[in-house]
Amino acid sequence: MKAALFTDLRTMVPAEIPDPAPPGPGEVLLRIEEVGICGSDLHYYRTGRIGSQVMSFPTTLGHECAATVEAVGEGVARLRPGDRVAVDPAISCGTCDQCRCGRLHTCRHVKFMAVAGQLPGCLCEFAVMPEACCFLISDTWTWGQGVMMEPFAICLYAAKLAGDLTGQAVGILGAGPIGLCLLTALNARGPSHVVVTEPLTWRRRHAQNLGAEWTGDPRDPEWEAEVAEQHPEGLDVVFECAGEPSAYDDALRLLRPGGRLFVLGIPEHDRMSFDADLLRRKELSIHMVRRQNDCTHEALELAEARGIDFEPMITHRFPLDQAQKAFDTVADYRDGVVKALITIGR
Repeated sequence: MKAALFTDLRTMVPAEIPDPAPPGPGEVLLRIEEVGICGSDLHYYRTGRIGSQVMSFPTTLGHECAATVEAVGEGVARLRPGDRVAVDPAISCGTCDQCRCGRLHTCRHVKFMAVAGQLPGCLCEFAVMPEACCFLISDTWTWGQGVMMEPFAICLYAAKLAGDLTGQAVGILGAGPIGLCLLTALNARGPSHVVVTEPLTWRRRHAQNLGAEWTGDPRDPEWEAEVAEQHPEGLDVVFECAGEPSAYDDALRLLRPGGRLFVLGIPEHDRMSFDADLLRRKELSIHMVRRQNDCTHEALELAEARGIDFEPMITHRFPLDQAQKAFDTVADYRDGVVKALITIGR
């Protein structure tokens, strides 16, 4: 089958690789239609690692995907060939202490697409996944809408962790796909006063179109004063979606005493630093967000019920043989990119 192989840092090569094995019991063979380029893919692309997870070359990247069911294994009852699905890229064991207490996303034996030593990525024509990881999508949806259910589920999970934010002052630092999906999730769960910081003009424009109360450039020396004028007591909750050390400092300054910081962004460095004085004096809480926990079905239902359209966020599409160009476009923030997808299906 055709694939895009990740052969070295910042190097993607069109290639032919072996087809996957036929689906086993409880598994389905998927024909991959479209794949999203995620921030974690970019970490691998630029550095070859995320913390202790180090890639070996050659390999395949990609974990955000929508697909057509091509064949089903023994015991599959919910899906049939021809079904259109969004895919949860994580396979949890279901038996460890984390799974038993409802924390599937921190499963001790989790296998995740495009993670070294776990599962191959989905930048290829076919993949095999458990039926439980595949969720039916509407025939009226674009493949891109299905792809966006994975990042949207992450953001819905983060919003649920924060609880009811109705009427509260909320900050989102970073208006890339995760920041924009989070803004969408917050809007769908109840009205709050959301301020968004983002250095790229076109991404701030997307945040404005999605209903952000205020947007600003964190490089502008006046931006904090503008936020303080609107929220003089500080923000109740801040979501860090950039993975940038400077954003951690911004968050602590923005938060009111007793405020909460949720960290969704993945830093490229192994250690994170926070201002201990501000943390202690304000008695702030920091909550790390790890992927999502069984939220894909809820994300689908919410998107359908509210008529949420993610297509305006998808600014670029590339064919599989242009994966190198796709990754470079996103990694270098070229051409007004927000979300880029790679189209694989026929």
